[in-house]
Amino acid sequence: MKVRLAKSFGFCFGVKRAIKIAEKSRGGVTFGALIHNQKEIDRLRHSFGVKLVQTLDEVDGGDQVIVRTHGIPKNDLMALRQKNVSVTDATCPYVTKPQKIVEEMSAQGYQVIIFGDMTHPEVKSVMSYSSTPAIVVGSLDELIDTKIPKRVALVSQTTKQTEKFIEIAHFLIRNAHETRVFNTICNATFQNQDATRELAQEVDVMVVVGGLSSSNTKQLFSIAKEYCPDSYLIEDEKDLNKEWFLGKKICGLTAGASTPDWIIQNVKRAIEAL
Repeated sequence: MKVRLAKSFGFCFGVKRAIKIAEKSRGGVTFGALIHNQKEIDRLRHSFGVKLVQTLDEVDGGDQVIVRTHGIPKNDLMALRQKNVSVTDATCPYVTKPQKIVEEMSAQGYQVIIFGDMTHPEVKSVMSYSSTPAIVVGSLDELIDTKIPKRVALVSQTTKQTEKFIEIAHFLIRNAHETRVFNTICNATFQNQDATRELAQEVDVMVVVGGLSSSNTKQLFSIAKEYCPDSYLIEDEKDLNKEWFLGKKICGLTAGASTPDWIIQNVKRAIEAL
């Protein structure tokens, strides 16, 4: 098999930064999963002694606590800083941006609307910065029957598709007296999605590598599937199926922003060996 890599893929700036922080901690504790890639989390635990906790009660005095890239609720961050622990905030700068916007807009009386997945940790962290309850929608359809306040402020989960964000923005502009729109989709997401869209139209089969719980990886897979029906989402080379490649000549390969290069290279070598 011939393998063509997307022009942009893999670790983004925020993830690279968080990984370096965790490696330097040598036995640090991450509050929540640092990134959405279990295999990289396992590597950090085995090679650098980095532990994982999910609640404040699990944090012990003297711990070096690292806040996950997706951020954590505002109250949890405040409670951590009040404990006798060292806190390093590895929240991606592209996530702290909507946090600050939501805090400011809600304080000015705007109804905050977040385009994203309410169950995602990033969205939970951003929601917590609103002084009034935020409205979270996963699509335009979810907004159609919602009573739109006069003044609204729109932000997005950093890994969402731009086209769908624009649809929601247009709807709000038409239906609210005043709409403030803040494009908080990160540059790496733009680049990876555009590169996936381009590559998927030029290959026979497409493989997307990333954690199954990773939002940005799911978005890449959705885009790949739209342009190349024979697209598959895997976590590593062990998930590959030889039957996917029967009668195919060129395989496109891309990866989510939480996927380490060592996994991508393992997948590439395994496909080339078919």
